[in-house]
Amino acid sequence: MQGLLTIPRIEVLWRYEVIDFELTEEQTMLRNMIREFAEREVIPVIRNYERQFQFPFEIVARMASLGMLGGPIPQQYGGMGVDWITHAVISEEIGRISFSLCIAIPIAHTSLVEMSILNWGNEEQRQSYLPRLTRGEMIGCFATVEPNVGSDGVAIEARAELDGDQWVLDGTKIWITNGSIADLAIITARTEEGITAFLVEKGTPGFSVTRIEGVMGIHSASESELNLTQCRIPRQNLLGKVGKGFHIALSSISIARYSIAAGCTGIAQGCVDACVKYAQERYQFGKPIGSFQLVQGIIADMVVETEAARFLTYRAGYLKDRDLPNARETSIAKYYATEAALRASTNAIRLHGAYGYSDASPVERYHRDAMGAIIFGGTNEIQKLIIGRDVLGISAFV
Repeated sequence: MQGLLTIPRIEVLWRYEVIDFELTEEQTMLRNMIREFAEREVIPVIRNYERQFQFPFEIVARMASLGMLGGPIPQQYGGMGVDWITHAVISEEIGRISFSLCIAIPIAHTSLVEMSILNWGNEEQRQSYLPRLTRGEMIGCFATVEPNVGSDGVAIEARAELDGDQWVLDGTKIWITNGSIADLAIITARTEEGITAFLVEKGTPGFSVTRIEGVMGIHSASESELNLTQCRIPRQNLLGKVGKGFHIALSSISIARYSIAAGCTGIAQGCVDACVKYAQERYQFGKPIGSFQLVQGIIADMVVETEAARFLTYRAGYLKDRDLPNARETSIAKYYATEAALRASTNAIRLHGAYGYSDASPVERYHRDAMGAIIFGGTNEIQKLIIGRDVLGISAFV
């Protein structure tokens, strides 16, 4: 009977290929290393960082020393050179402990900034920036959202004009993750040839940053407003080609969505872990609350949705690793995993009662962070549009 309950491997026949969801020995070792690091160095202090709205520079420096700031970046540029499934494993483990760290590092720093430079930068830019980013000597942010422009990325109002051997940027960006702590920003602006991306370093005259206060979640991350007033940068700080900034933004946001899906799978798994422990230790009416069927049902729903979120994320990663079309699958994973994290955190608070309503338990933080995740990387309503249009074969511009 015991053998029937042990499933060593899960394989799914999909698109005429077998997808093996069993982690390799290397992936398992990496996951365990990150988990041990998180439980030893992050859990004891992250609540204080969150309470004080402080970015955990010391933790990020330690993460950099373990190679966690550049998972999918090739080793020649200082990264680990891992595949996308492994990147999901890294993002999930970080999200399980702190979604603030997850959105700051694997989502914003790695997916948006490092991957944009890797995919669109020239070799000089890769050699100049990627090693410093992967070592944590620089933190990056990607700025495209504006006060009047959210989901409609082609409507940005920031402008850039070429003046001799310099680009002059003017405009405002808002809700920029890592904005106030970033040493390097990728900024999109409109030129005569179309939307274009630029590399702007901290301290450039005309470039100022204001941290946004009062954000509901991700308290130890940084959401900021960026202002550019006659900000002059060298001509060579152009990222990619003139007029290709919108394509750069779309490609980087797609990677970020994948990382968000993995990080939110981590939130859901964190809720499962917290609820199992609480249900085993909390006694009511003379017995552990885990013995009550309603509590078992809540936890069962969490487990099912967490596993589903993980497999949907791995499926998107499987396609990314083979350089196959994956926009729909990535949107499916992002949509489902974020909603699953929100449901899991809501039910986790209910299960914990008053303890879940305070930061005595991490589930309160999971809930606030999950609310942000359904917005970041394109709202879930946008993900529905992407999925629906793909299924129906309708162009986004009809």
